[in-house]
Amino acid sequence: MSDTDGSEAETPPDGLIQTDYTIGRDNIEGSVGPFGFDVHNPVFAISAFAVVAFVIFTLALPAQADALFSAMFSEVTKGFDWFFIGAADVFVLLCLVLVISPYGKIRLGGRDATPDFSYVSWFSMLFAAGMGIGLMFYGVSEPLSHFSSSMGGTATGADGLRSDWAPLGAAGGNADEAVRLGMAASIFHWALHPWAIYAILALSLALFSYNKGLPLTIRSAFYPIFGERVWGWPGHVIDILAVFATLFGLATSLGLGAAQANSGLHKLFGVPINSTAQIVLIIAITAIALFSVIRGLEAGVKLLSEINMGLAFLLLVFVLLAGPSLLLLTGIGDYLLAYLEYLPALSNPVGREDVNFMQGWTSFYWAWWISWSPFVGMFIARVSRGRTVREFLISVLLIPSLVCVIWMSVFGGAAISQVLRDGYTAVQDSELPLQLFAMLDAMPLTAITSFVGIVLVIVFFVTSSDSGSLVIDTITSGGKVDAPVPQRVFWCLFEGVVAIVLLLSAGGLKSLQSMVISTGLPFTVVLLVMCVAIWRGLASEPR
Repeated sequence: MSDTDGSEAETPPDGLIQTDYTIGRDNIEGSVGPFGFDVHNPVFAISAFAVVAFVIFTLALPAQADALFSAMFSEVTKGFDWFFIGAADVFVLLCLVLVISPYGKIRLGGRDATPDFSYVSWFSMLFAAGMGIGLMFYGVSEPLSHFSSSMGGTATGADGLRSDWAPLGAAGGNADEAVRLGMAASIFHWALHPWAIYAILALSLALFSYNKGLPLTIRSAFYPIFGERVWGWPGHVIDILAVFATLFGLATSLGLGAAQANSGLHKLFGVPINSTAQIVLIIAITAIALFSVIRGLEAGVKLLSEINMGLAFLLLVFVLLAGPSLLLLTGIGDYLLAYLEYLPALSNPVGREDVNFMQGWTSFYWAWWISWSPFVGMFIARVSRGRTVREFLISVLLIPSLVCVIWMSVFGGAAISQVLRDGYTAVQDSELPLQLFAMLDAMPLTAITSFVGIVLVIVFFVTSSDSGSLVIDTITSGGKVDAPVPQRVFWCLFEGVVAIVLLLSAGGLKSLQSMVISTGLPFTVVLLVMCVAIWRGLASEPR
């Protein structure tokens, strides 16, 4: 353990950290009418006040808010692209080292702990919470976009910098290589790196909560560094940053999900594509999420996650069978090899010429994943007790990455095949939220598959909002996992409100992206320090 000044001291033989802190020590309990509350002071108060102030500012001064968001997005993506990319590389390397190290034998929860969920339920919740909406939104559009920009080759602006959006050196005019590079770049953004970001935070939370006996909050992972001071302002700042990162990361995903669901409903039922329809969708889906929140983890998120994984698998199989099946099946292996071939160059943080791709795609993605990491990481920790470190990391890092490879290869490969082999350009010409439905339009049973796609987006939306509310509530209640339900309802409502406010602002989805990348920057520092804490924590575990 660490003593009060943060220096290292001996850990007890059982691995537990001896601390005077008790869960809920700084909490304020009471009720407002029939609704009880049990919140951490000052984490809840500062987080809630800041979110309310942000909502008021954005609604009252939309033009100024849009200018501020745009400036933040530009500064962070251009000035810190190397930092995001380099940090993500560190997370991947640490995960791989831990998998092969003796620390991989340590069991989360102690030697005698047993898993709370079966593999099927566990994988379903990991995937639904981690990437559901994103894969539905970008599964077709991103491979197609990178393929198109790679085919177009490179271009230089008046300032001497690359003005194209192609990854690396592009593949001008070479269709086969443009497909491989486009798919490799897409898989890069959805495979090892983002799941390593999630795994680092989830492992630290599970280790320090289940093995060290500390509260299930982000600050607990910093005990080896700050000692008892982690229960004071250093810990308050860490948890508040985690709340902001989670809230804006979720709001971005909710905005993307609403835009895509709106596009699908327009295609099927003629619902107009506008902010009003998207706001109505956010309100309706938030209401469903509230119902799931009230039902709890087992009856809510777990059930919805399993339903969604079943639907997603059926849609994947349909596209595989309705598309050029042999080409798509052989493409999975080819694209995986292409990803591994291009991985060193794509993950290089310095000396890159593909500035637009590096800053506009990779920097944004890494900031987005990092913003999601408190939410997904804590959720993964909540459902992962009883797994060994090696089993945990392999399952969280490699298996979801492989699923992402298959998803991108099938959906992206089918769309590219329609353009290259069939001359069907509607998918390429459509707006980004519509591209999935445009691809399905060229296949049989369009109405049914498009409806399944809409349901998938909505249910992924619900599971993200539900599990996100659970996580923010745990952080703002000082690590209590049984805090009053009205608190989760409060945060569930606020996620929807923030998404609506940012969609209504002058920048729309761009404002959402600006906020997520801005909150991701300080939390990247938190995650890097957490890597040191994980190593110290594992080293102090009994052999």
